[in-house]
Amino acid sequence: MEAVHNFRDLGGYPAGDDSVTAWSLLYRADGLYRLSGADLDVIRTLGLRTVIDLRSQAELDERGTFPRHKVPVDFSHLPIIDATWQVEEIAVGGTDSDFLVAAYRHMLTVGSRRFAMAIEQLAQPGALPAVFHCAAGKDRTGLLAALILGSIGASRSVILGDYALTAGGMDRMQAWASREFPDMASRMGETPSAFLAALPEALDHVLDELCSKHGSIRGFVLSIGVSDAVLEALSAALLVPRV
Repeated sequence: MEAVHNFRDLGGYPAGDDSVTAWSLLYRADGLYRLSGADLDVIRTLGLRTVIDLRSQAELDERGTFPRHKVPVDFSHLPIIDATWQVEEIAVGGTDSDFLVAAYRHMLTVGSRRFAMAIEQLAQPGALPAVFHCAAGKDRTGLLAALILGSIGASRSVILGDYALTAGGMDRMQAWASREFPDMASRMGETPSAFLAALPEALDHVLDELCSKHGSIRGFVLSIGVSDAVLEALSAALLVPRV
């Protein structure tokens, strides 16, 4: 698409020994408030029924939301954190990976109920096709994708491979901003590199911690209030036999 840079289908991923995730049912994305023109034409072909926005209320107030007046959907706002990151949160001497590990731990703690609600909503009959998104489609979205994929049987390598694709999305976003919105590109150039980085090793570290404490990603998702029945319903909806 032209103004959305990190929109992708979560189909085609191996999950267990004999299943893969179905195509054209679940998508992850960045700022869908930017949809217009030809991008909206693309969106209409997807038959979306559900849009879950993981951004803060301040982000919605400042930038707007998915244009559901043009593409009717069931829209849910489930903010994972109350405020976006600030420069002051960067630890002196820390690496980008250190920052992301701490940020992801925080999101999984304070946003646990919202993550659970998103998973529960996606498992409801008639919820799919669906898309969930944040601003860059990197961190809040990346964590929810990891929780979903891990809960339905995807391997760690699959989860990290999906997360790593976001690096290309961030490059596309910065190139688009340079062409279309120089002021935005300038602000991005002044943004700490940790805020724009998609580092699989950071997510891997956090998932290691979850699995050490809860036995598996699915174990963590159960611990935050999602039931086995919900995860089985989501698996049934998203998985198809491997050909």
